[in-house]
Amino acid sequence: MMKLRDSMKLSDSTLTVLKNFAGINNSILVKQGSKLRTISVAKNILAEANISEDFPKDVAIYDLNQFLNGLSLHQDPNLDFSADSHLTIQEGKRRVKYFFADPQVIVAPPEKEISLPSEDVSFQLESVTLEKLLKAAAVYQLPDLAAVGEAGVVKLVVRDKKNDTSNEFAVVVGETDKEFSFNFKVENIKIIPGAYDVVISSKLLAKFTNSSYNLIYYIALEPDSTFG
Repeated sequence: MMKLRDSMKLSDSTLTVLKNFAGINNSILVKQGSKLRTISVAKNILAEANISEDFPKDVAIYDLNQFLNGLSLHQDPNLDFSADSHLTIQEGKRRVKYFFADPQVIVAPPEKEISLPSEDVSFQLESVTLEKLLKAAAVYQLPDLAAVGEAGVVKLVVRDKKNDTSNEFAVVVGETDKEFSFNFKVENIKIIPGAYDVVISSKLLAKFTNSSYNLIYYIALEPDSTFG
């Protein structure tokens, strides 16, 4: 008889997280338990989420977008993990066998938990601010996002660093007594829309925490960032 815990459904919030993770790395190694983690192939974005489901075993999915698109063919599918080589997507009389990938071919995060080497600047990023910054970057085709500390404030700026006359869109997000320019590539801000607590280390790493989804992103800064 199949053990009940070999069978599960995915909540909407978990599907949202998985769709977002597919944009960071289209392959994923899901470890047994209730934590999802992924890392970009360039290893400059790492994301981890605590979810409500509990995966009964390790699952390697080579094409996450294809897997999610397959799930969307169903209204309310049940996932059965009782076989070794595949999972079965079940709904009513329909059955889909989805075969697992070899975990060796997937770029997966290191086992060790990551932490910031230092916490030098922190601010709150409101949902609407994030949306406006990314929209402005798209409209003006600006590749760079910077957290800049000057004249007592922290502002987020989208711009083109290589072009002195580029359009610039800036929003003040906090106060500071420090001077810095922490630079990101806009293309690396692959985070779910929402509000974030942001902490930046001058050792070129930032942590974005989204409490709604119990989700954390670690995003590498560009090497030309300056602090102090």
